[in-house]
Amino acid sequence: MSGSSPAARLQRLFEGQRLTPTQRRIAHSMVRRAADAPFLSSVELAELAGVSQPSVTRFAVALGFDGYPALRKHLREVTPDGAADGRGVEESLNEYQQAVLAEIENLRQLSELLADPAPVERAGRLLAASRPLLVLGLRAASSQARGFGYFAAKVHPEVRVLDEGGSMLHDRIDAARRAGASALMCFALPRHPREAVDALAYAREQGLTVVTVADSAFAPVAAHSDLLIPAAVGTGLAFDTACAPMLLGRALLEAMCDGLPEAQARLEDFDARAAARGLFVE
Repeated sequence: MSGSSPAARLQRLFEGQRLTPTQRRIAHSMVRRAADAPFLSSVELAELAGVSQPSVTRFAVALGFDGYPALRKHLREVTPDGAADGRGVEESLNEYQQAVLAEIENLRQLSELLADPAPVERAGRLLAASRPLLVLGLRAASSQARGFGYFAAKVHPEVRVLDEGGSMLHDRIDAARRAGASALMCFALPRHPREAVDALAYAREQGLTVVTVADSAFAPVAAHSDLLIPAAVGTGLAFDTACAPMLLGRALLEAMCDGLPEAQARLEDFDARAAARGLFVE
C-alpha cells in the first residue's frame, strides 16, 4: 500500500464505505489534498471541506477509527518516508511551480489508475456503439466536452455535443435517444452545475448508459453514472486546472477508436481532404 500514490491510498480507504453527503465532501477534500492529508489537523480539514469539526470526528469514526487522531496516525504510518520533507520543499516554491507539481501528481494518480485498462476499454466500446453519441459538459467542463467532440467527430459517424444548459437540454437528449443513441459521455468538473446532474439523471431515465469523467469518485454526478472514471483537477490557482481530465478524455478517444473498425479510414480520408483544401499550414 505504501508504494502507491497518496490519493490512491485514500481512495482505497474510502472504497465501499457508506458515507453521508457531508462525509463524502470531507473524503473528496482529502483526496484533492492527498499529500497534505496526513498532516492536517481536524480544524484545518474542517475548514478545507467547509464542514464543522465534529463532522470530521464523525467521519473518522465512520471509517472505523476511534477518532480523527487515530485516522491521521494511520495515514502517517502508511505515508512513505520523506513525504513530510517533500512538503517542505514544495512550500519553498512559488505558487505557479506548486500548481505545476500538483498537476504532475494528478497525472501520476491517473497513470496508476490506468494500470487497469478495463474501465477505459469498456467505456470505449460503449461510446463506439452509440449512434449518435452524446457528449455533455456544462460550464467549467464545456471545453472538455467540445474538445472531445471535435476529435470524436473525426472517427465517429455522428457526435452531438451538449455544452449549453437551458430548457432545450432535455429535448436534445430526447431527440438523440429517438435517433438511436445508447450512450452519453459526460465531463463533470467543479463547481458541478445542478443542470448537469439533472441531465444525467434524465438521460438514464431515458435508457442511456452514462460514462463520466469527473474530478472525484465522490462527485455529485456519481449517483447518475453507470461508469465513472476519476481524474483530479488542480486547485492551487484562482481557477482549477484540468490536465488529467483532458488526458483521460484522449485515452477514452483512443479506446473508442479501437471499437470503430472504420476509424483509421476516416482519419486518412480527413487528412487527404485537408491537404486538398490546404486546411493547415505546415
